[in-house]
Amino acid sequence: MSNVLSAVAWPYTNGPRHIGHVAGFGVPSDVFSRYMRMAGHDVLMVSGTDEHGTPILVLAEEEGLTPQELVDKYNAVIAQDLTDLGLSYDLFTRTTTRNHYAVVQEMFRQVHANGYMIEQTTKGAISPSTGRTLPDRYIEGTCPICGFPEARGDQCDNCGNQLDAEELIDPHSKINGETPEFIETQHFFLDLPALAGALSEWLDGREASGTWRPNVIKFSKNLLKDVRPRAMTRDIDWGIPIPLDGWEDNPSKRLYVWFDAVIGYLSASIEWARRLGPGHEDRWREWWNAPEAVSYYFQGKDNITFHSQIWPAELLGYAGRGDKGGEPGEYGTLNLPTEVVASEFMTLEGKQFSTSRKHVIYVQDIVARYGPDPIRYFICAAGPESQDADFSWAEFVQRNNSELVAGWGNLVQRTATMVAKNFGEIPQPYAAEPVDEELLATVRGAFETVGASLGRHRQKAALAEVMRVVGEANAYVSRTEPFKLKGDDERERLATVLHTLVQAVSDINTLISPFLPHAANRVHAVLGGEGDFMPMPRLEMVRDLDDDSRCYPVITGEYTATPTWESRPVVVGTPIAKPTGVFVKFDPDQVIEDERRRLADPGTSDPAQSA
Repeated sequence: MSNVLSAVAWPYTNGPRHIGHVAGFGVPSDVFSRYMRMAGHDVLMVSGTDEHGTPILVLAEEEGLTPQELVDKYNAVIAQDLTDLGLSYDLFTRTTTRNHYAVVQEMFRQVHANGYMIEQTTKGAISPSTGRTLPDRYIEGTCPICGFPEARGDQCDNCGNQLDAEELIDPHSKINGETPEFIETQHFFLDLPALAGALSEWLDGREASGTWRPNVIKFSKNLLKDVRPRAMTRDIDWGIPIPLDGWEDNPSKRLYVWFDAVIGYLSASIEWARRLGPGHEDRWREWWNAPEAVSYYFQGKDNITFHSQIWPAELLGYAGRGDKGGEPGEYGTLNLPTEVVASEFMTLEGKQFSTSRKHVIYVQDIVARYGPDPIRYFICAAGPESQDADFSWAEFVQRNNSELVAGWGNLVQRTATMVAKNFGEIPQPYAAEPVDEELLATVRGAFETVGASLGRHRQKAALAEVMRVVGEANAYVSRTEPFKLKGDDERERLATVLHTLVQAVSDINTLISPFLPHAANRVHAVLGGEGDFMPMPRLEMVRDLDDDSRCYPVITGEYTATPTWESRPVVVGTPIAKPTGVFVKFDPDQVIEDERRRLADPGTSDPAQSA
């Protein structure tokens, strides 16, 4: 057993999450975390909402809210969305907690004390009409490196290079189209050149491990070709104060949102440990200081820079492991990421997701209409794991109907129906024939192959193998034809076949449970099981640990009852009743027509839709 940190990207609190978001960071991290718990590892899965930065100020003004009111509003929405999807966080918190502020400021102070946070004069973008600082991501122009016409002021999504807004050709504000003014301002920069050697050595080791996705390691190493100091403060009044004399009380200087957001993985771990109660406050160190602990960071490919360069550089600077030396602060030497697990992008019906153009499917809507199982299945089977993928309503319905319903659901349904009709309980097996032993060997062998794929973040391959085994079990029914075994002299053979089927279904349910925990609990009940097979997350209100006046929702859960990753013999005599459907078959014409109409006319009222 080892300590496994599952560090999940922090969704930004500027609105509900859509399925493109959770395809990158949400569902893949949950499948991995659930499997690792089943495999016997001590998993700590943490994240929260990212709540600072100028975009929050802009949106709060548009909605007539204070920044805190705005992030409170969307923090609650996002936490509910992710709970409904069944994402098994140990703690999903937020970046406006006092605990987070304290951890971020400690990190900054030590990185600065070690000499890796340097003060420089730079040019900041100002809106001529409002006098307000324009965030880098709200400035667009032509990339000076590759010529891409829609590069942002912090990065070009086409060539992946980091940029400064003033470098853009013909820069303009994405808010109102005006040309920004650039004025001189003082800021702190993370001295990436002084950390480049340590970063390169770390990335060389990660490349040698052979575990990183090729596109991620290649992109990460390319970042070191043009490394330069990166600004870690901003001219803004919404964010974490700079914890240095002469700066902390400055009302218009705050730490950069991306400096504080990635520190959230650490601050959430510390908050989780503190919430365990007296005597457990340092439990987080088991995942962060222990050399044998491993950590996996889940996000979309647009955030690779911050997880394979900025965050590791902060960790190295905090420990004094760059060219300038230094020593660790009170948190000690913190573990660097074992792997940055970055997914590609998902499009919707052939076009990019766009909340502004309302070309979007929100998590809360698809879960409300169809339940969590079909969308989790689609993401795992056809999501953007290692290449861009498209979500279409036609494929969504097809995979649900032909794979979940006709494949897995049908196997569960007819197995339980035949057992209920003929015995009313799991029957005693008699002499097994080669065909029976062959099926059970196939199912049991899948624990190794599926587990190996899940451990390497090959979830598509893992799920494909599970569904191949489902196909083998359905073929077994066709070969043995238990529905024809009606004579008294065939009773023992019928009992053996149905016992074999129940055992196969039970084991397949274990195999598929990391992907479909909600459905796994229903199948468990169909087979006569009691309680939840897979523990589920819960949403609860808590008080800020350092400010009794503040309450907020967190996602947490108790996952010690997670089943082990192995075959478990079914219990003869367990009652099995006639089942109801585990999955729902969708009307293709109705769903596709309704959903495409919603995309074409977002104001269309939703017709009743049962899931």
